[in-house]
Amino acid sequence: MADDEPELDGEPTEADRIALAELILKLRSNGVRDRRVLGAIESIPRRLFLGSRHQALAYADRAMPIDCGQTISQPTIVAMMTEALEVEPHHRVLEVGTGSGYQAAVLARLASEVYTIERYRSLMRYAEDRFKALKLNNVRTRIGDGFEGWVEMSPFDRIIVTAAAEAVPPQLADQLGEGGIMVIPVGPSGAVQDLVKVTRLEGQLSESTLCAVRFVPMIHGVAEQL
Repeated sequence: MADDEPELDGEPTEADRIALAELILKLRSNGVRDRRVLGAIESIPRRLFLGSRHQALAYADRAMPIDCGQTISQPTIVAMMTEALEVEPHHRVLEVGTGSGYQAAVLARLASEVYTIERYRSLMRYAEDRFKALKLNNVRTRIGDGFEGWVEMSPFDRIIVTAAAEAVPPQLADQLGEGGIMVIPVGPSGAVQDLVKVTRLEGQLSESTLCAVRFVPMIHGVAEQL
């Protein structure tokens, strides 16, 4: 991404401010009500997480391509997933699928600690540069297999998965603490999937479907290159 990166220290333009204000209004109209979630999204400049070619659409409510065949989710989905997590300031959150780092940055405004896993080294380096520029010192990163989670740092209060699995991965479910919530897309690759909310209460897991989504597939292992 080196030849296609926006400046990390630039001030937002007036056009950025207007577009962001319009986006927040759209999120509200789409049913997002949590003020902390809306405030976190308002505080994170999405343009920093997109290549220079896509800057003009940084605050459009649409998914955008990033490197390694991955995407940055549309803001409505980011807001809905984040709201469904019900993150509190003392929570420790595991994110599976760092991508460009946008979702983790939003979570870092809400939680005590964010642990994020990515299988592509180049994407993680890109995200880490953004975390540093935004002074998000409560984000911990790891290159690894998302299906395995981050067992030595478990249990987590919240888990969010930003790629679709065929079923809820049991190793991730095992790392969800009592009273914990996981939000994950579940379904086949290349088709419409269900956004599922998993809750652990009294040791038992329950699932509910939030809406239909379409995410890139969750893949085992660490990418050998990139």
